[in-house]
Amino acid sequence: MIVANSAKQKLQKEKIMKLSQVKTSLENLDNLVFKLPNGETIPQHFHVTEVGKITKNFIDCGGTIRNEEVVNFQLWTATDYDHRLEAKKLLDIIELSEKALGIGDHEIEVEYQEGTIGKFGLEFNKDHFVLSNKATDCLAKENCGVPSQKTKIKLAELQSACCGTDSNCC
Repeated sequence: MIVANSAKQKLQKEKIMKLSQVKTSLENLDNLVFKLPNGETIPQHFHVTEVGKITKNFIDCGGTIRNEEVVNFQLWTATDYDHRLEAKKLLDIIELSEKALGIGDHEIEVEYQEGTIGKFGLEFNKDHFVLSNKATDCLAKENCGVPSQKTKIKLAELQSACCGTDSNCC
């Protein structure tokens, strides 16, 4: 049985915002703004209701045991229209969470309520944060027989191999 740390593997595949990057970005912000992947701005009266560490231990379809840890932010919008969370206050909440929960410098995952609770990645775009879409993936493609890249076949070769004039397959 193979044991892997899928968070490290994901870091190699894509650019992932880590907690240290969020903290650095917060230090230089005047206004705290989060946008959805479609460009819509989350209302300014949002709350960060949770900062936490989520540990996921699982086995993939290829039999590999995997362990992931992410730092989770939960954003929530209420009817408290006068509420404004400042960047400095969020930075204070993060630093308290690091100490109290032993949170390390892990990838960020953001929960936000849409039709259901959505899970997003996090990016920073000059002066605001952007919730980025996340996707599922097979982590054991080599064990499942799923090709890592699509095999390119020339249509002319395909027709000559199976659909010749005397093959009766078409």
